[in-house]
This record gives sequence, C-alpha cells and structure tokens, in this order.
Amino acid sequence: MTQPQPIHVIGGGLAGSEAAWQAARAGLLVVLHEMRPVRKTDAHHGTDLAELVCSNSFRSDDAEASAIGLLHEEMRRLGSLILSAADRHQVPAGGALAVDRDGFAGAVTRAIENEPLITIERQEVTDLPPDQWDTVILATGPLTSPLLAKAIGQETGEAALAFFDAIAPIVYTDSIDFSVAWYQSRYDKPGPGGDGKDYINCPMDAAQYAAFIAALGAGDTTDFKDWERDTPYFEGCLPIEVMAERGPETLRFGPMKPVGLTNPHRPEKPYAVVQLRQDNALGTLYNIVGFQTKLKHGAQSEIFRAIPGLENARFARLGGIHRNTFLNAPKLLDSELRLKSRPALRFAGQVTGVEGYIESAAIGLLAGRFAAAERAGRTMVPPPPTTALGALLGHITAGADAETFQPMNVNFGLFPPPVAPADSKKRRLKGRDRKRAYTARALADLDAWRQSAD
Repeated sequence: MTQPQPIHVIGGGLAGSEAAWQAARAGLLVVLHEMRPVRKTDAHHGTDLAELVCSNSFRSDDAEASAIGLLHEEMRRLGSLILSAADRHQVPAGGALAVDRDGFAGAVTRAIENEPLITIERQEVTDLPPDQWDTVILATGPLTSPLLAKAIGQETGEAALAFFDAIAPIVYTDSIDFSVAWYQSRYDKPGPGGDGKDYINCPMDAAQYAAFIAALGAGDTTDFKDWERDTPYFEGCLPIEVMAERGPETLRFGPMKPVGLTNPHRPEKPYAVVQLRQDNALGTLYNIVGFQTKLKHGAQSEIFRAIPGLENARFARLGGIHRNTFLNAPKLLDSELRLKSRPALRFAGQVTGVEGYIESAAIGLLAGRFAAAERAGRTMVPPPPTTALGALLGHITAGADAETFQPMNVNFGLFPPPVAPADSKKRRLKGRDRKRAYTARALADLDAWRQSAD
C-alpha cells in the first residue's frame, strides 16, 4: 500500500512549529526540517525548536482592549501549541504575556518530538524543495540561510527586502542594587501570573539622563558589511542608540518614560526610568526593556553599568544585532499563503512580512490549516477580516501596498471599523468602548468561522 506523502515544513521556529502542529492535529504526516545544530545562526544559542532570540515577551495579553491580546485569544481557541506552551511557562510581566524562554522552547520541542505524526529532520535545506514534495510550508523566518534565500529570490524574481533586528541584554537579578531600584509595574497593573510588581525600575534624574544620552551617542557600535549598509531597521525594534539619535527626549517618551511609577527610595518623581522585565521562571534573569542595541560589547558594559542600580550588573547576555529578510508578500503570495509562481510552496512566519513572535506563529497556524485542508481535498475559507487572524492575513496577502510593503504588527488599523449598536446613545465609539467593539465582534466571528470550518 502506498504511503501518503507527508507535508514538509522547513524551519523549526515559532511559525514552523505551529504549522507542523496544526497539520498533525488534522491527522496528517509531517516532516519538520530544522537546520540547527547542523548549521548555526548568528542569533540562536541552543538547539530547541521555537527558541526566542530577542525579547521574551509576547506583548499585551488583554483580549478586550488590545489587538495582540485578541490574537492570543483567537489562537488559544484554535488549539495553538505556541500559546499553550506560553501559558504554561509565563513569568510576571504586568499586563503582558512573557515567558521563561528556555522552559517555553523546551515545551514546544517536547510536544513536537512526542507527536507520532511528526518527524524532525535536523538538516539544512539549501534549495527549493523537489517536485515530489507536493505540499511544503517554508517557515525559515528572518534568518533564512543564504543559499535558500538565493533560491527563493531566483524563483520569485524579487530582490529580497531586509531589515536589522536588535537584541536586548539580560542581567542577573542578584547583581542589581535594590537600594536604588525597586519592583513595580506601571500603575501597579498585574498581568498574567503577576502581582503589580512585575518590573524592576532604575530611576534617573535629569543630569544622569543627559549623561546617558551623551554616552549612547559616543558609544562604539557594530560595523556593518558593505552589503548591509543600506538595510533599514524595523521601526518596532529600533536600537536604543538609534532612538536616541532622533532627539534627546525620544527615550523619555518611549521605553524610559517615567509615568505610572513611584520611587519608594526618594520622594521626587524620576526624570526617566529604565525598566527590566523578568526573563525566566526563577526570576534570576531580567532583560532591559527596549534596550536592543548595536553597541559593541565593551561599550554596552560601560554605558549600561552607568544606569543607577546597575553599577555592578552582571550580564547573562549582552545585546546584539542580526539581519532579517522578508518577502514582498502582497505581490508574491495568494490568499492561502501560496507562492503564486509555485503553488505547492507556502510561506509562513516573519518571512511573509509580519512582525512579532505571535504574528509569526499565527501565520504558521493558518499555513498549517490551509495545507491540511488542501491535502484533504477541500478549500478552507480564510478567517473573517473582522478577526485578528483574518485582518493580519488580509494585510500581508492583499491589503498592503506592494510598492511600500514593510513588516507589520497586528493592530486595529488592519480591521474594518466597528459600528455602534443601533440602540447605543453614542454616535461614534471611542477609546476602550471602541476596542471592546473590535474584540467582541472578532471573537464572535471567529467562533462562527471555526464551527463552519470544522
């Protein structure tokens, strides 16, 4: 008896792991190809699937008032492996969902390894798949290997778009001076698994802040190779020194804003605050929020130890920078994430031009379900554009302008606007009422779509 062909998923990051899981949940054989440890990358440190290489935060978990929190909830309702592992390995982070990165990646890896329908092959795929691989999901992420990226470019005829993504440093908690620093979330807001004291705060007065900005401007930074020099940064993950270049007050209105915090050590309000977020379940590691950087390691050690409370900081990891690539998805992909020139090949994750861990996993979830439906001989209707999944998918495959396409996080600007109920006294919904209208409509529409799809 002829064995059914498996679905091949190339790339074992968040998107690839989620795609493989969804296809296997539909009862299909899957081969998941992951090149590590046979070939390493500039950003990964281990061999687990779904390793987090930048922040350990999946951002807001508020499903009533935030688009990313809504996306979390939609994925939970669709049996997401990534959200399940994140929920089991969350660490306190105010209103955000943050995870112990090692526990999270280990949980995803074990789930995939223990799924009998999934086979993991540790090898580098250096070219587009052979024709006998009739259903393929390419989820190689922003660190697609050069040979494979070249093959994709030759197939699509498109010059690869690219940007730099920077990594924030991680500090050992016991090296922080708590006679200066203190625990508190902004406005004392507790998040998943938290208690309103989920961040470590290091205050600065005006003189300290000015000196810090000056040091950032004078710091020695990584030299780019000639072919990297014109690559733009993604606006949502700018190096801190690049933000500082935009004006001396930029950081005070960004990651170092002093609002919603009260220093228990001194009565005066801080001029600026550096926040650190828990990075592992034990609470022994904290990452410096918003401090992704291209400073050289020596400059980082000197400049960041000038932050009050971090004078004796020991770093478990210093910051870094790596180059990301993504497709011009609105031009190259159809509504089911298939490459128009080669429909047997789907793309998923950051390589499609979504930005963020959860957005990448969400596109992997959809790619796995699209592939499973196709293999079963049926067409899966995409989720409604009123849902976070549908809005994100619609943006990258049709809604965005192909001429100006750039990576995008999920946001309510991608959704059709909500309409006030007929019996409402308000002619226009505003603020939290408007956000709740988006989210309530989305979850109702997702549940209806899910029932019809199943």
